[in-house]
Amino acid sequence: MGRVKASPEAQLRLLEIADLDAELARLGHRRRSLPEAAQLDQVSARSGELRDGIVMADAELGDLGREQARAERDVEQIRARIDRDRARLDGGQVSAARELENLQSEVQSLLRRQSDLEEIVLDAMERRETAERRRDALAAEQGTLTEQAAELTARRDAALKEIGEHAAAAEASRAAVAADVPADVLTLYDRLRAQHGVGAAMLRRGRCEGCHLTLNTIDLNRIRSAPPDEVVRCEECRRILVRTPESGL
Repeated sequence: MGRVKASPEAQLRLLEIADLDAELARLGHRRRSLPEAAQLDQVSARSGELRDGIVMADAELGDLGREQARAERDVEQIRARIDRDRARLDGGQVSAARELENLQSEVQSLLRRQSDLEEIVLDAMERRETAERRRDALAAEQGTLTEQAAELTARRDAALKEIGEHAAAAEASRAAVAADVPADVLTLYDRLRAQHGVGAAMLRRGRCEGCHLTLNTIDLNRIRSAPPDEVVRCEECRRILVRTPESGL
């Protein structure tokens, strides 16, 4: 057994400190595992995907817009050539049969080319409309996620504020209680808490409430015969054992 000394009252204060440390640990776990924080991570990840998707959609729309504009210019050029050729035909500017035949053939060829280009324009317009709908859907989802993120952030911040307030109160209580415990005992308690998670436990009906093992008769007799101001420890887990009327001694 250790030779650290503390009054029975000071030793009882270790149980209060242990309870406060457990509360602080629970608050720390809650702070680290807030569901709102996990949901915000998911929203942030999806928002990143949407931003990338919108960038790609904008690039696609730009390409389709240029493709459509190019096809429309080609259609206009073909129409202009058709109009010129028809004007020559209608104006009687061509008299030679061979030249007339060639000009009529060219008009027919240009009309077919115009039809093909108009199909390209229509296809580009349809693909552009589809891309715009896809881009609009991505933007709408992003808007919804932005609202969700704002709501989740508010809830997370409110939870963190509440946790912080409880933690500050527990830390203040711990400091007040620790002031009644001798420094060497508190140092021992803190070292054991760092090692085992719990630095002090009650001895209840012959059992250590830290490791939940029942002490043997030899250990119980040793504790029974120890002075009240001697800080005793569990032979199994080495935690400080605090004697109370419930210890069964």
